[in-house]
Amino acid sequence: MLKRTFLPLLVLVAGCQSVNTTQPGAVGVDRKQNMMVSSESINRSAVKAYAQVLADAQKKGQLNRDAMQLERVRAIAGRLTPQTGAFRADTPGWRWEVNVITSKEVNAWCMPGGKIAFYTGLIEKLHATDDEIAAVMGHEIAHALREHGRERASQAMAQGIGISVVGAILGVPAIGQDLTQAVLDVTFNLPNSRTDEVEADRIGVELAARAGFDPRAAVTLWEKMAKVSGGQPPQFLSTHPSHASRISDLQGYSSKVMPLYDAARAKR
Repeated sequence: MLKRTFLPLLVLVAGCQSVNTTQPGAVGVDRKQNMMVSSESINRSAVKAYAQVLADAQKKGQLNRDAMQLERVRAIAGRLTPQTGAFRADTPGWRWEVNVITSKEVNAWCMPGGKIAFYTGLIEKLHATDDEIAAVMGHEIAHALREHGRERASQAMAQGIGISVVGAILGVPAIGQDLTQAVLDVTFNLPNSRTDEVEADRIGVELAARAGFDPRAAVTLWEKMAKVSGGQPPQFLSTHPSHASRISDLQGYSSKVMPLYDAARAKR
């Protein structure tokens, strides 16, 4: 009986791969990641999800309403995406897409495989400069380069199997699953999510610098973000770094990549 119970866990371990999704770059991001889901399956899902988001925005009349704003955002992306080759040889060849959604929300994201969306609220509420837009976009692109979405999906799969195994052994009732998941989230997901954010911040400033955007704009961006977001939970209860710690880290790493920015400006 016990042998049968542990079989899913053995399959879980056998199917897990430790990988380096990116090169360290000048910022030195070199953490290995444990993956159980293939890049291909995640990217296929992202294509479908992105199409659904765009179709919904189109239906509501929120997709790419301002031609000049769209051109501006796509031009910034056009400078950033070729620089992704410094971290991954395959990514300059991704089928990158960039669209702008009219919304008051201060947000932007990049799905796996290079599917980017920018919200007008971020641009307009923050009065974002090109350098600051590049800082946000570099950060979001970095999540895709590091395959953080794939990593989170793998973690969720591992935890789901782990909960099933523990429940079968200890007889944990279904009603206790929410509490178990909450403990797993605090123990594993929160630290990993903070790690993801720090990695994306650091890679993002390097991408911006290599593209000829001032990496120090990441600092001014988050100073603006701190003002518009108001209070936030203490860092130990948040999936994101506090504004203060994030700004401090960005100050150090933006200075580190200034030689790349100077070299890019000289070329331009």
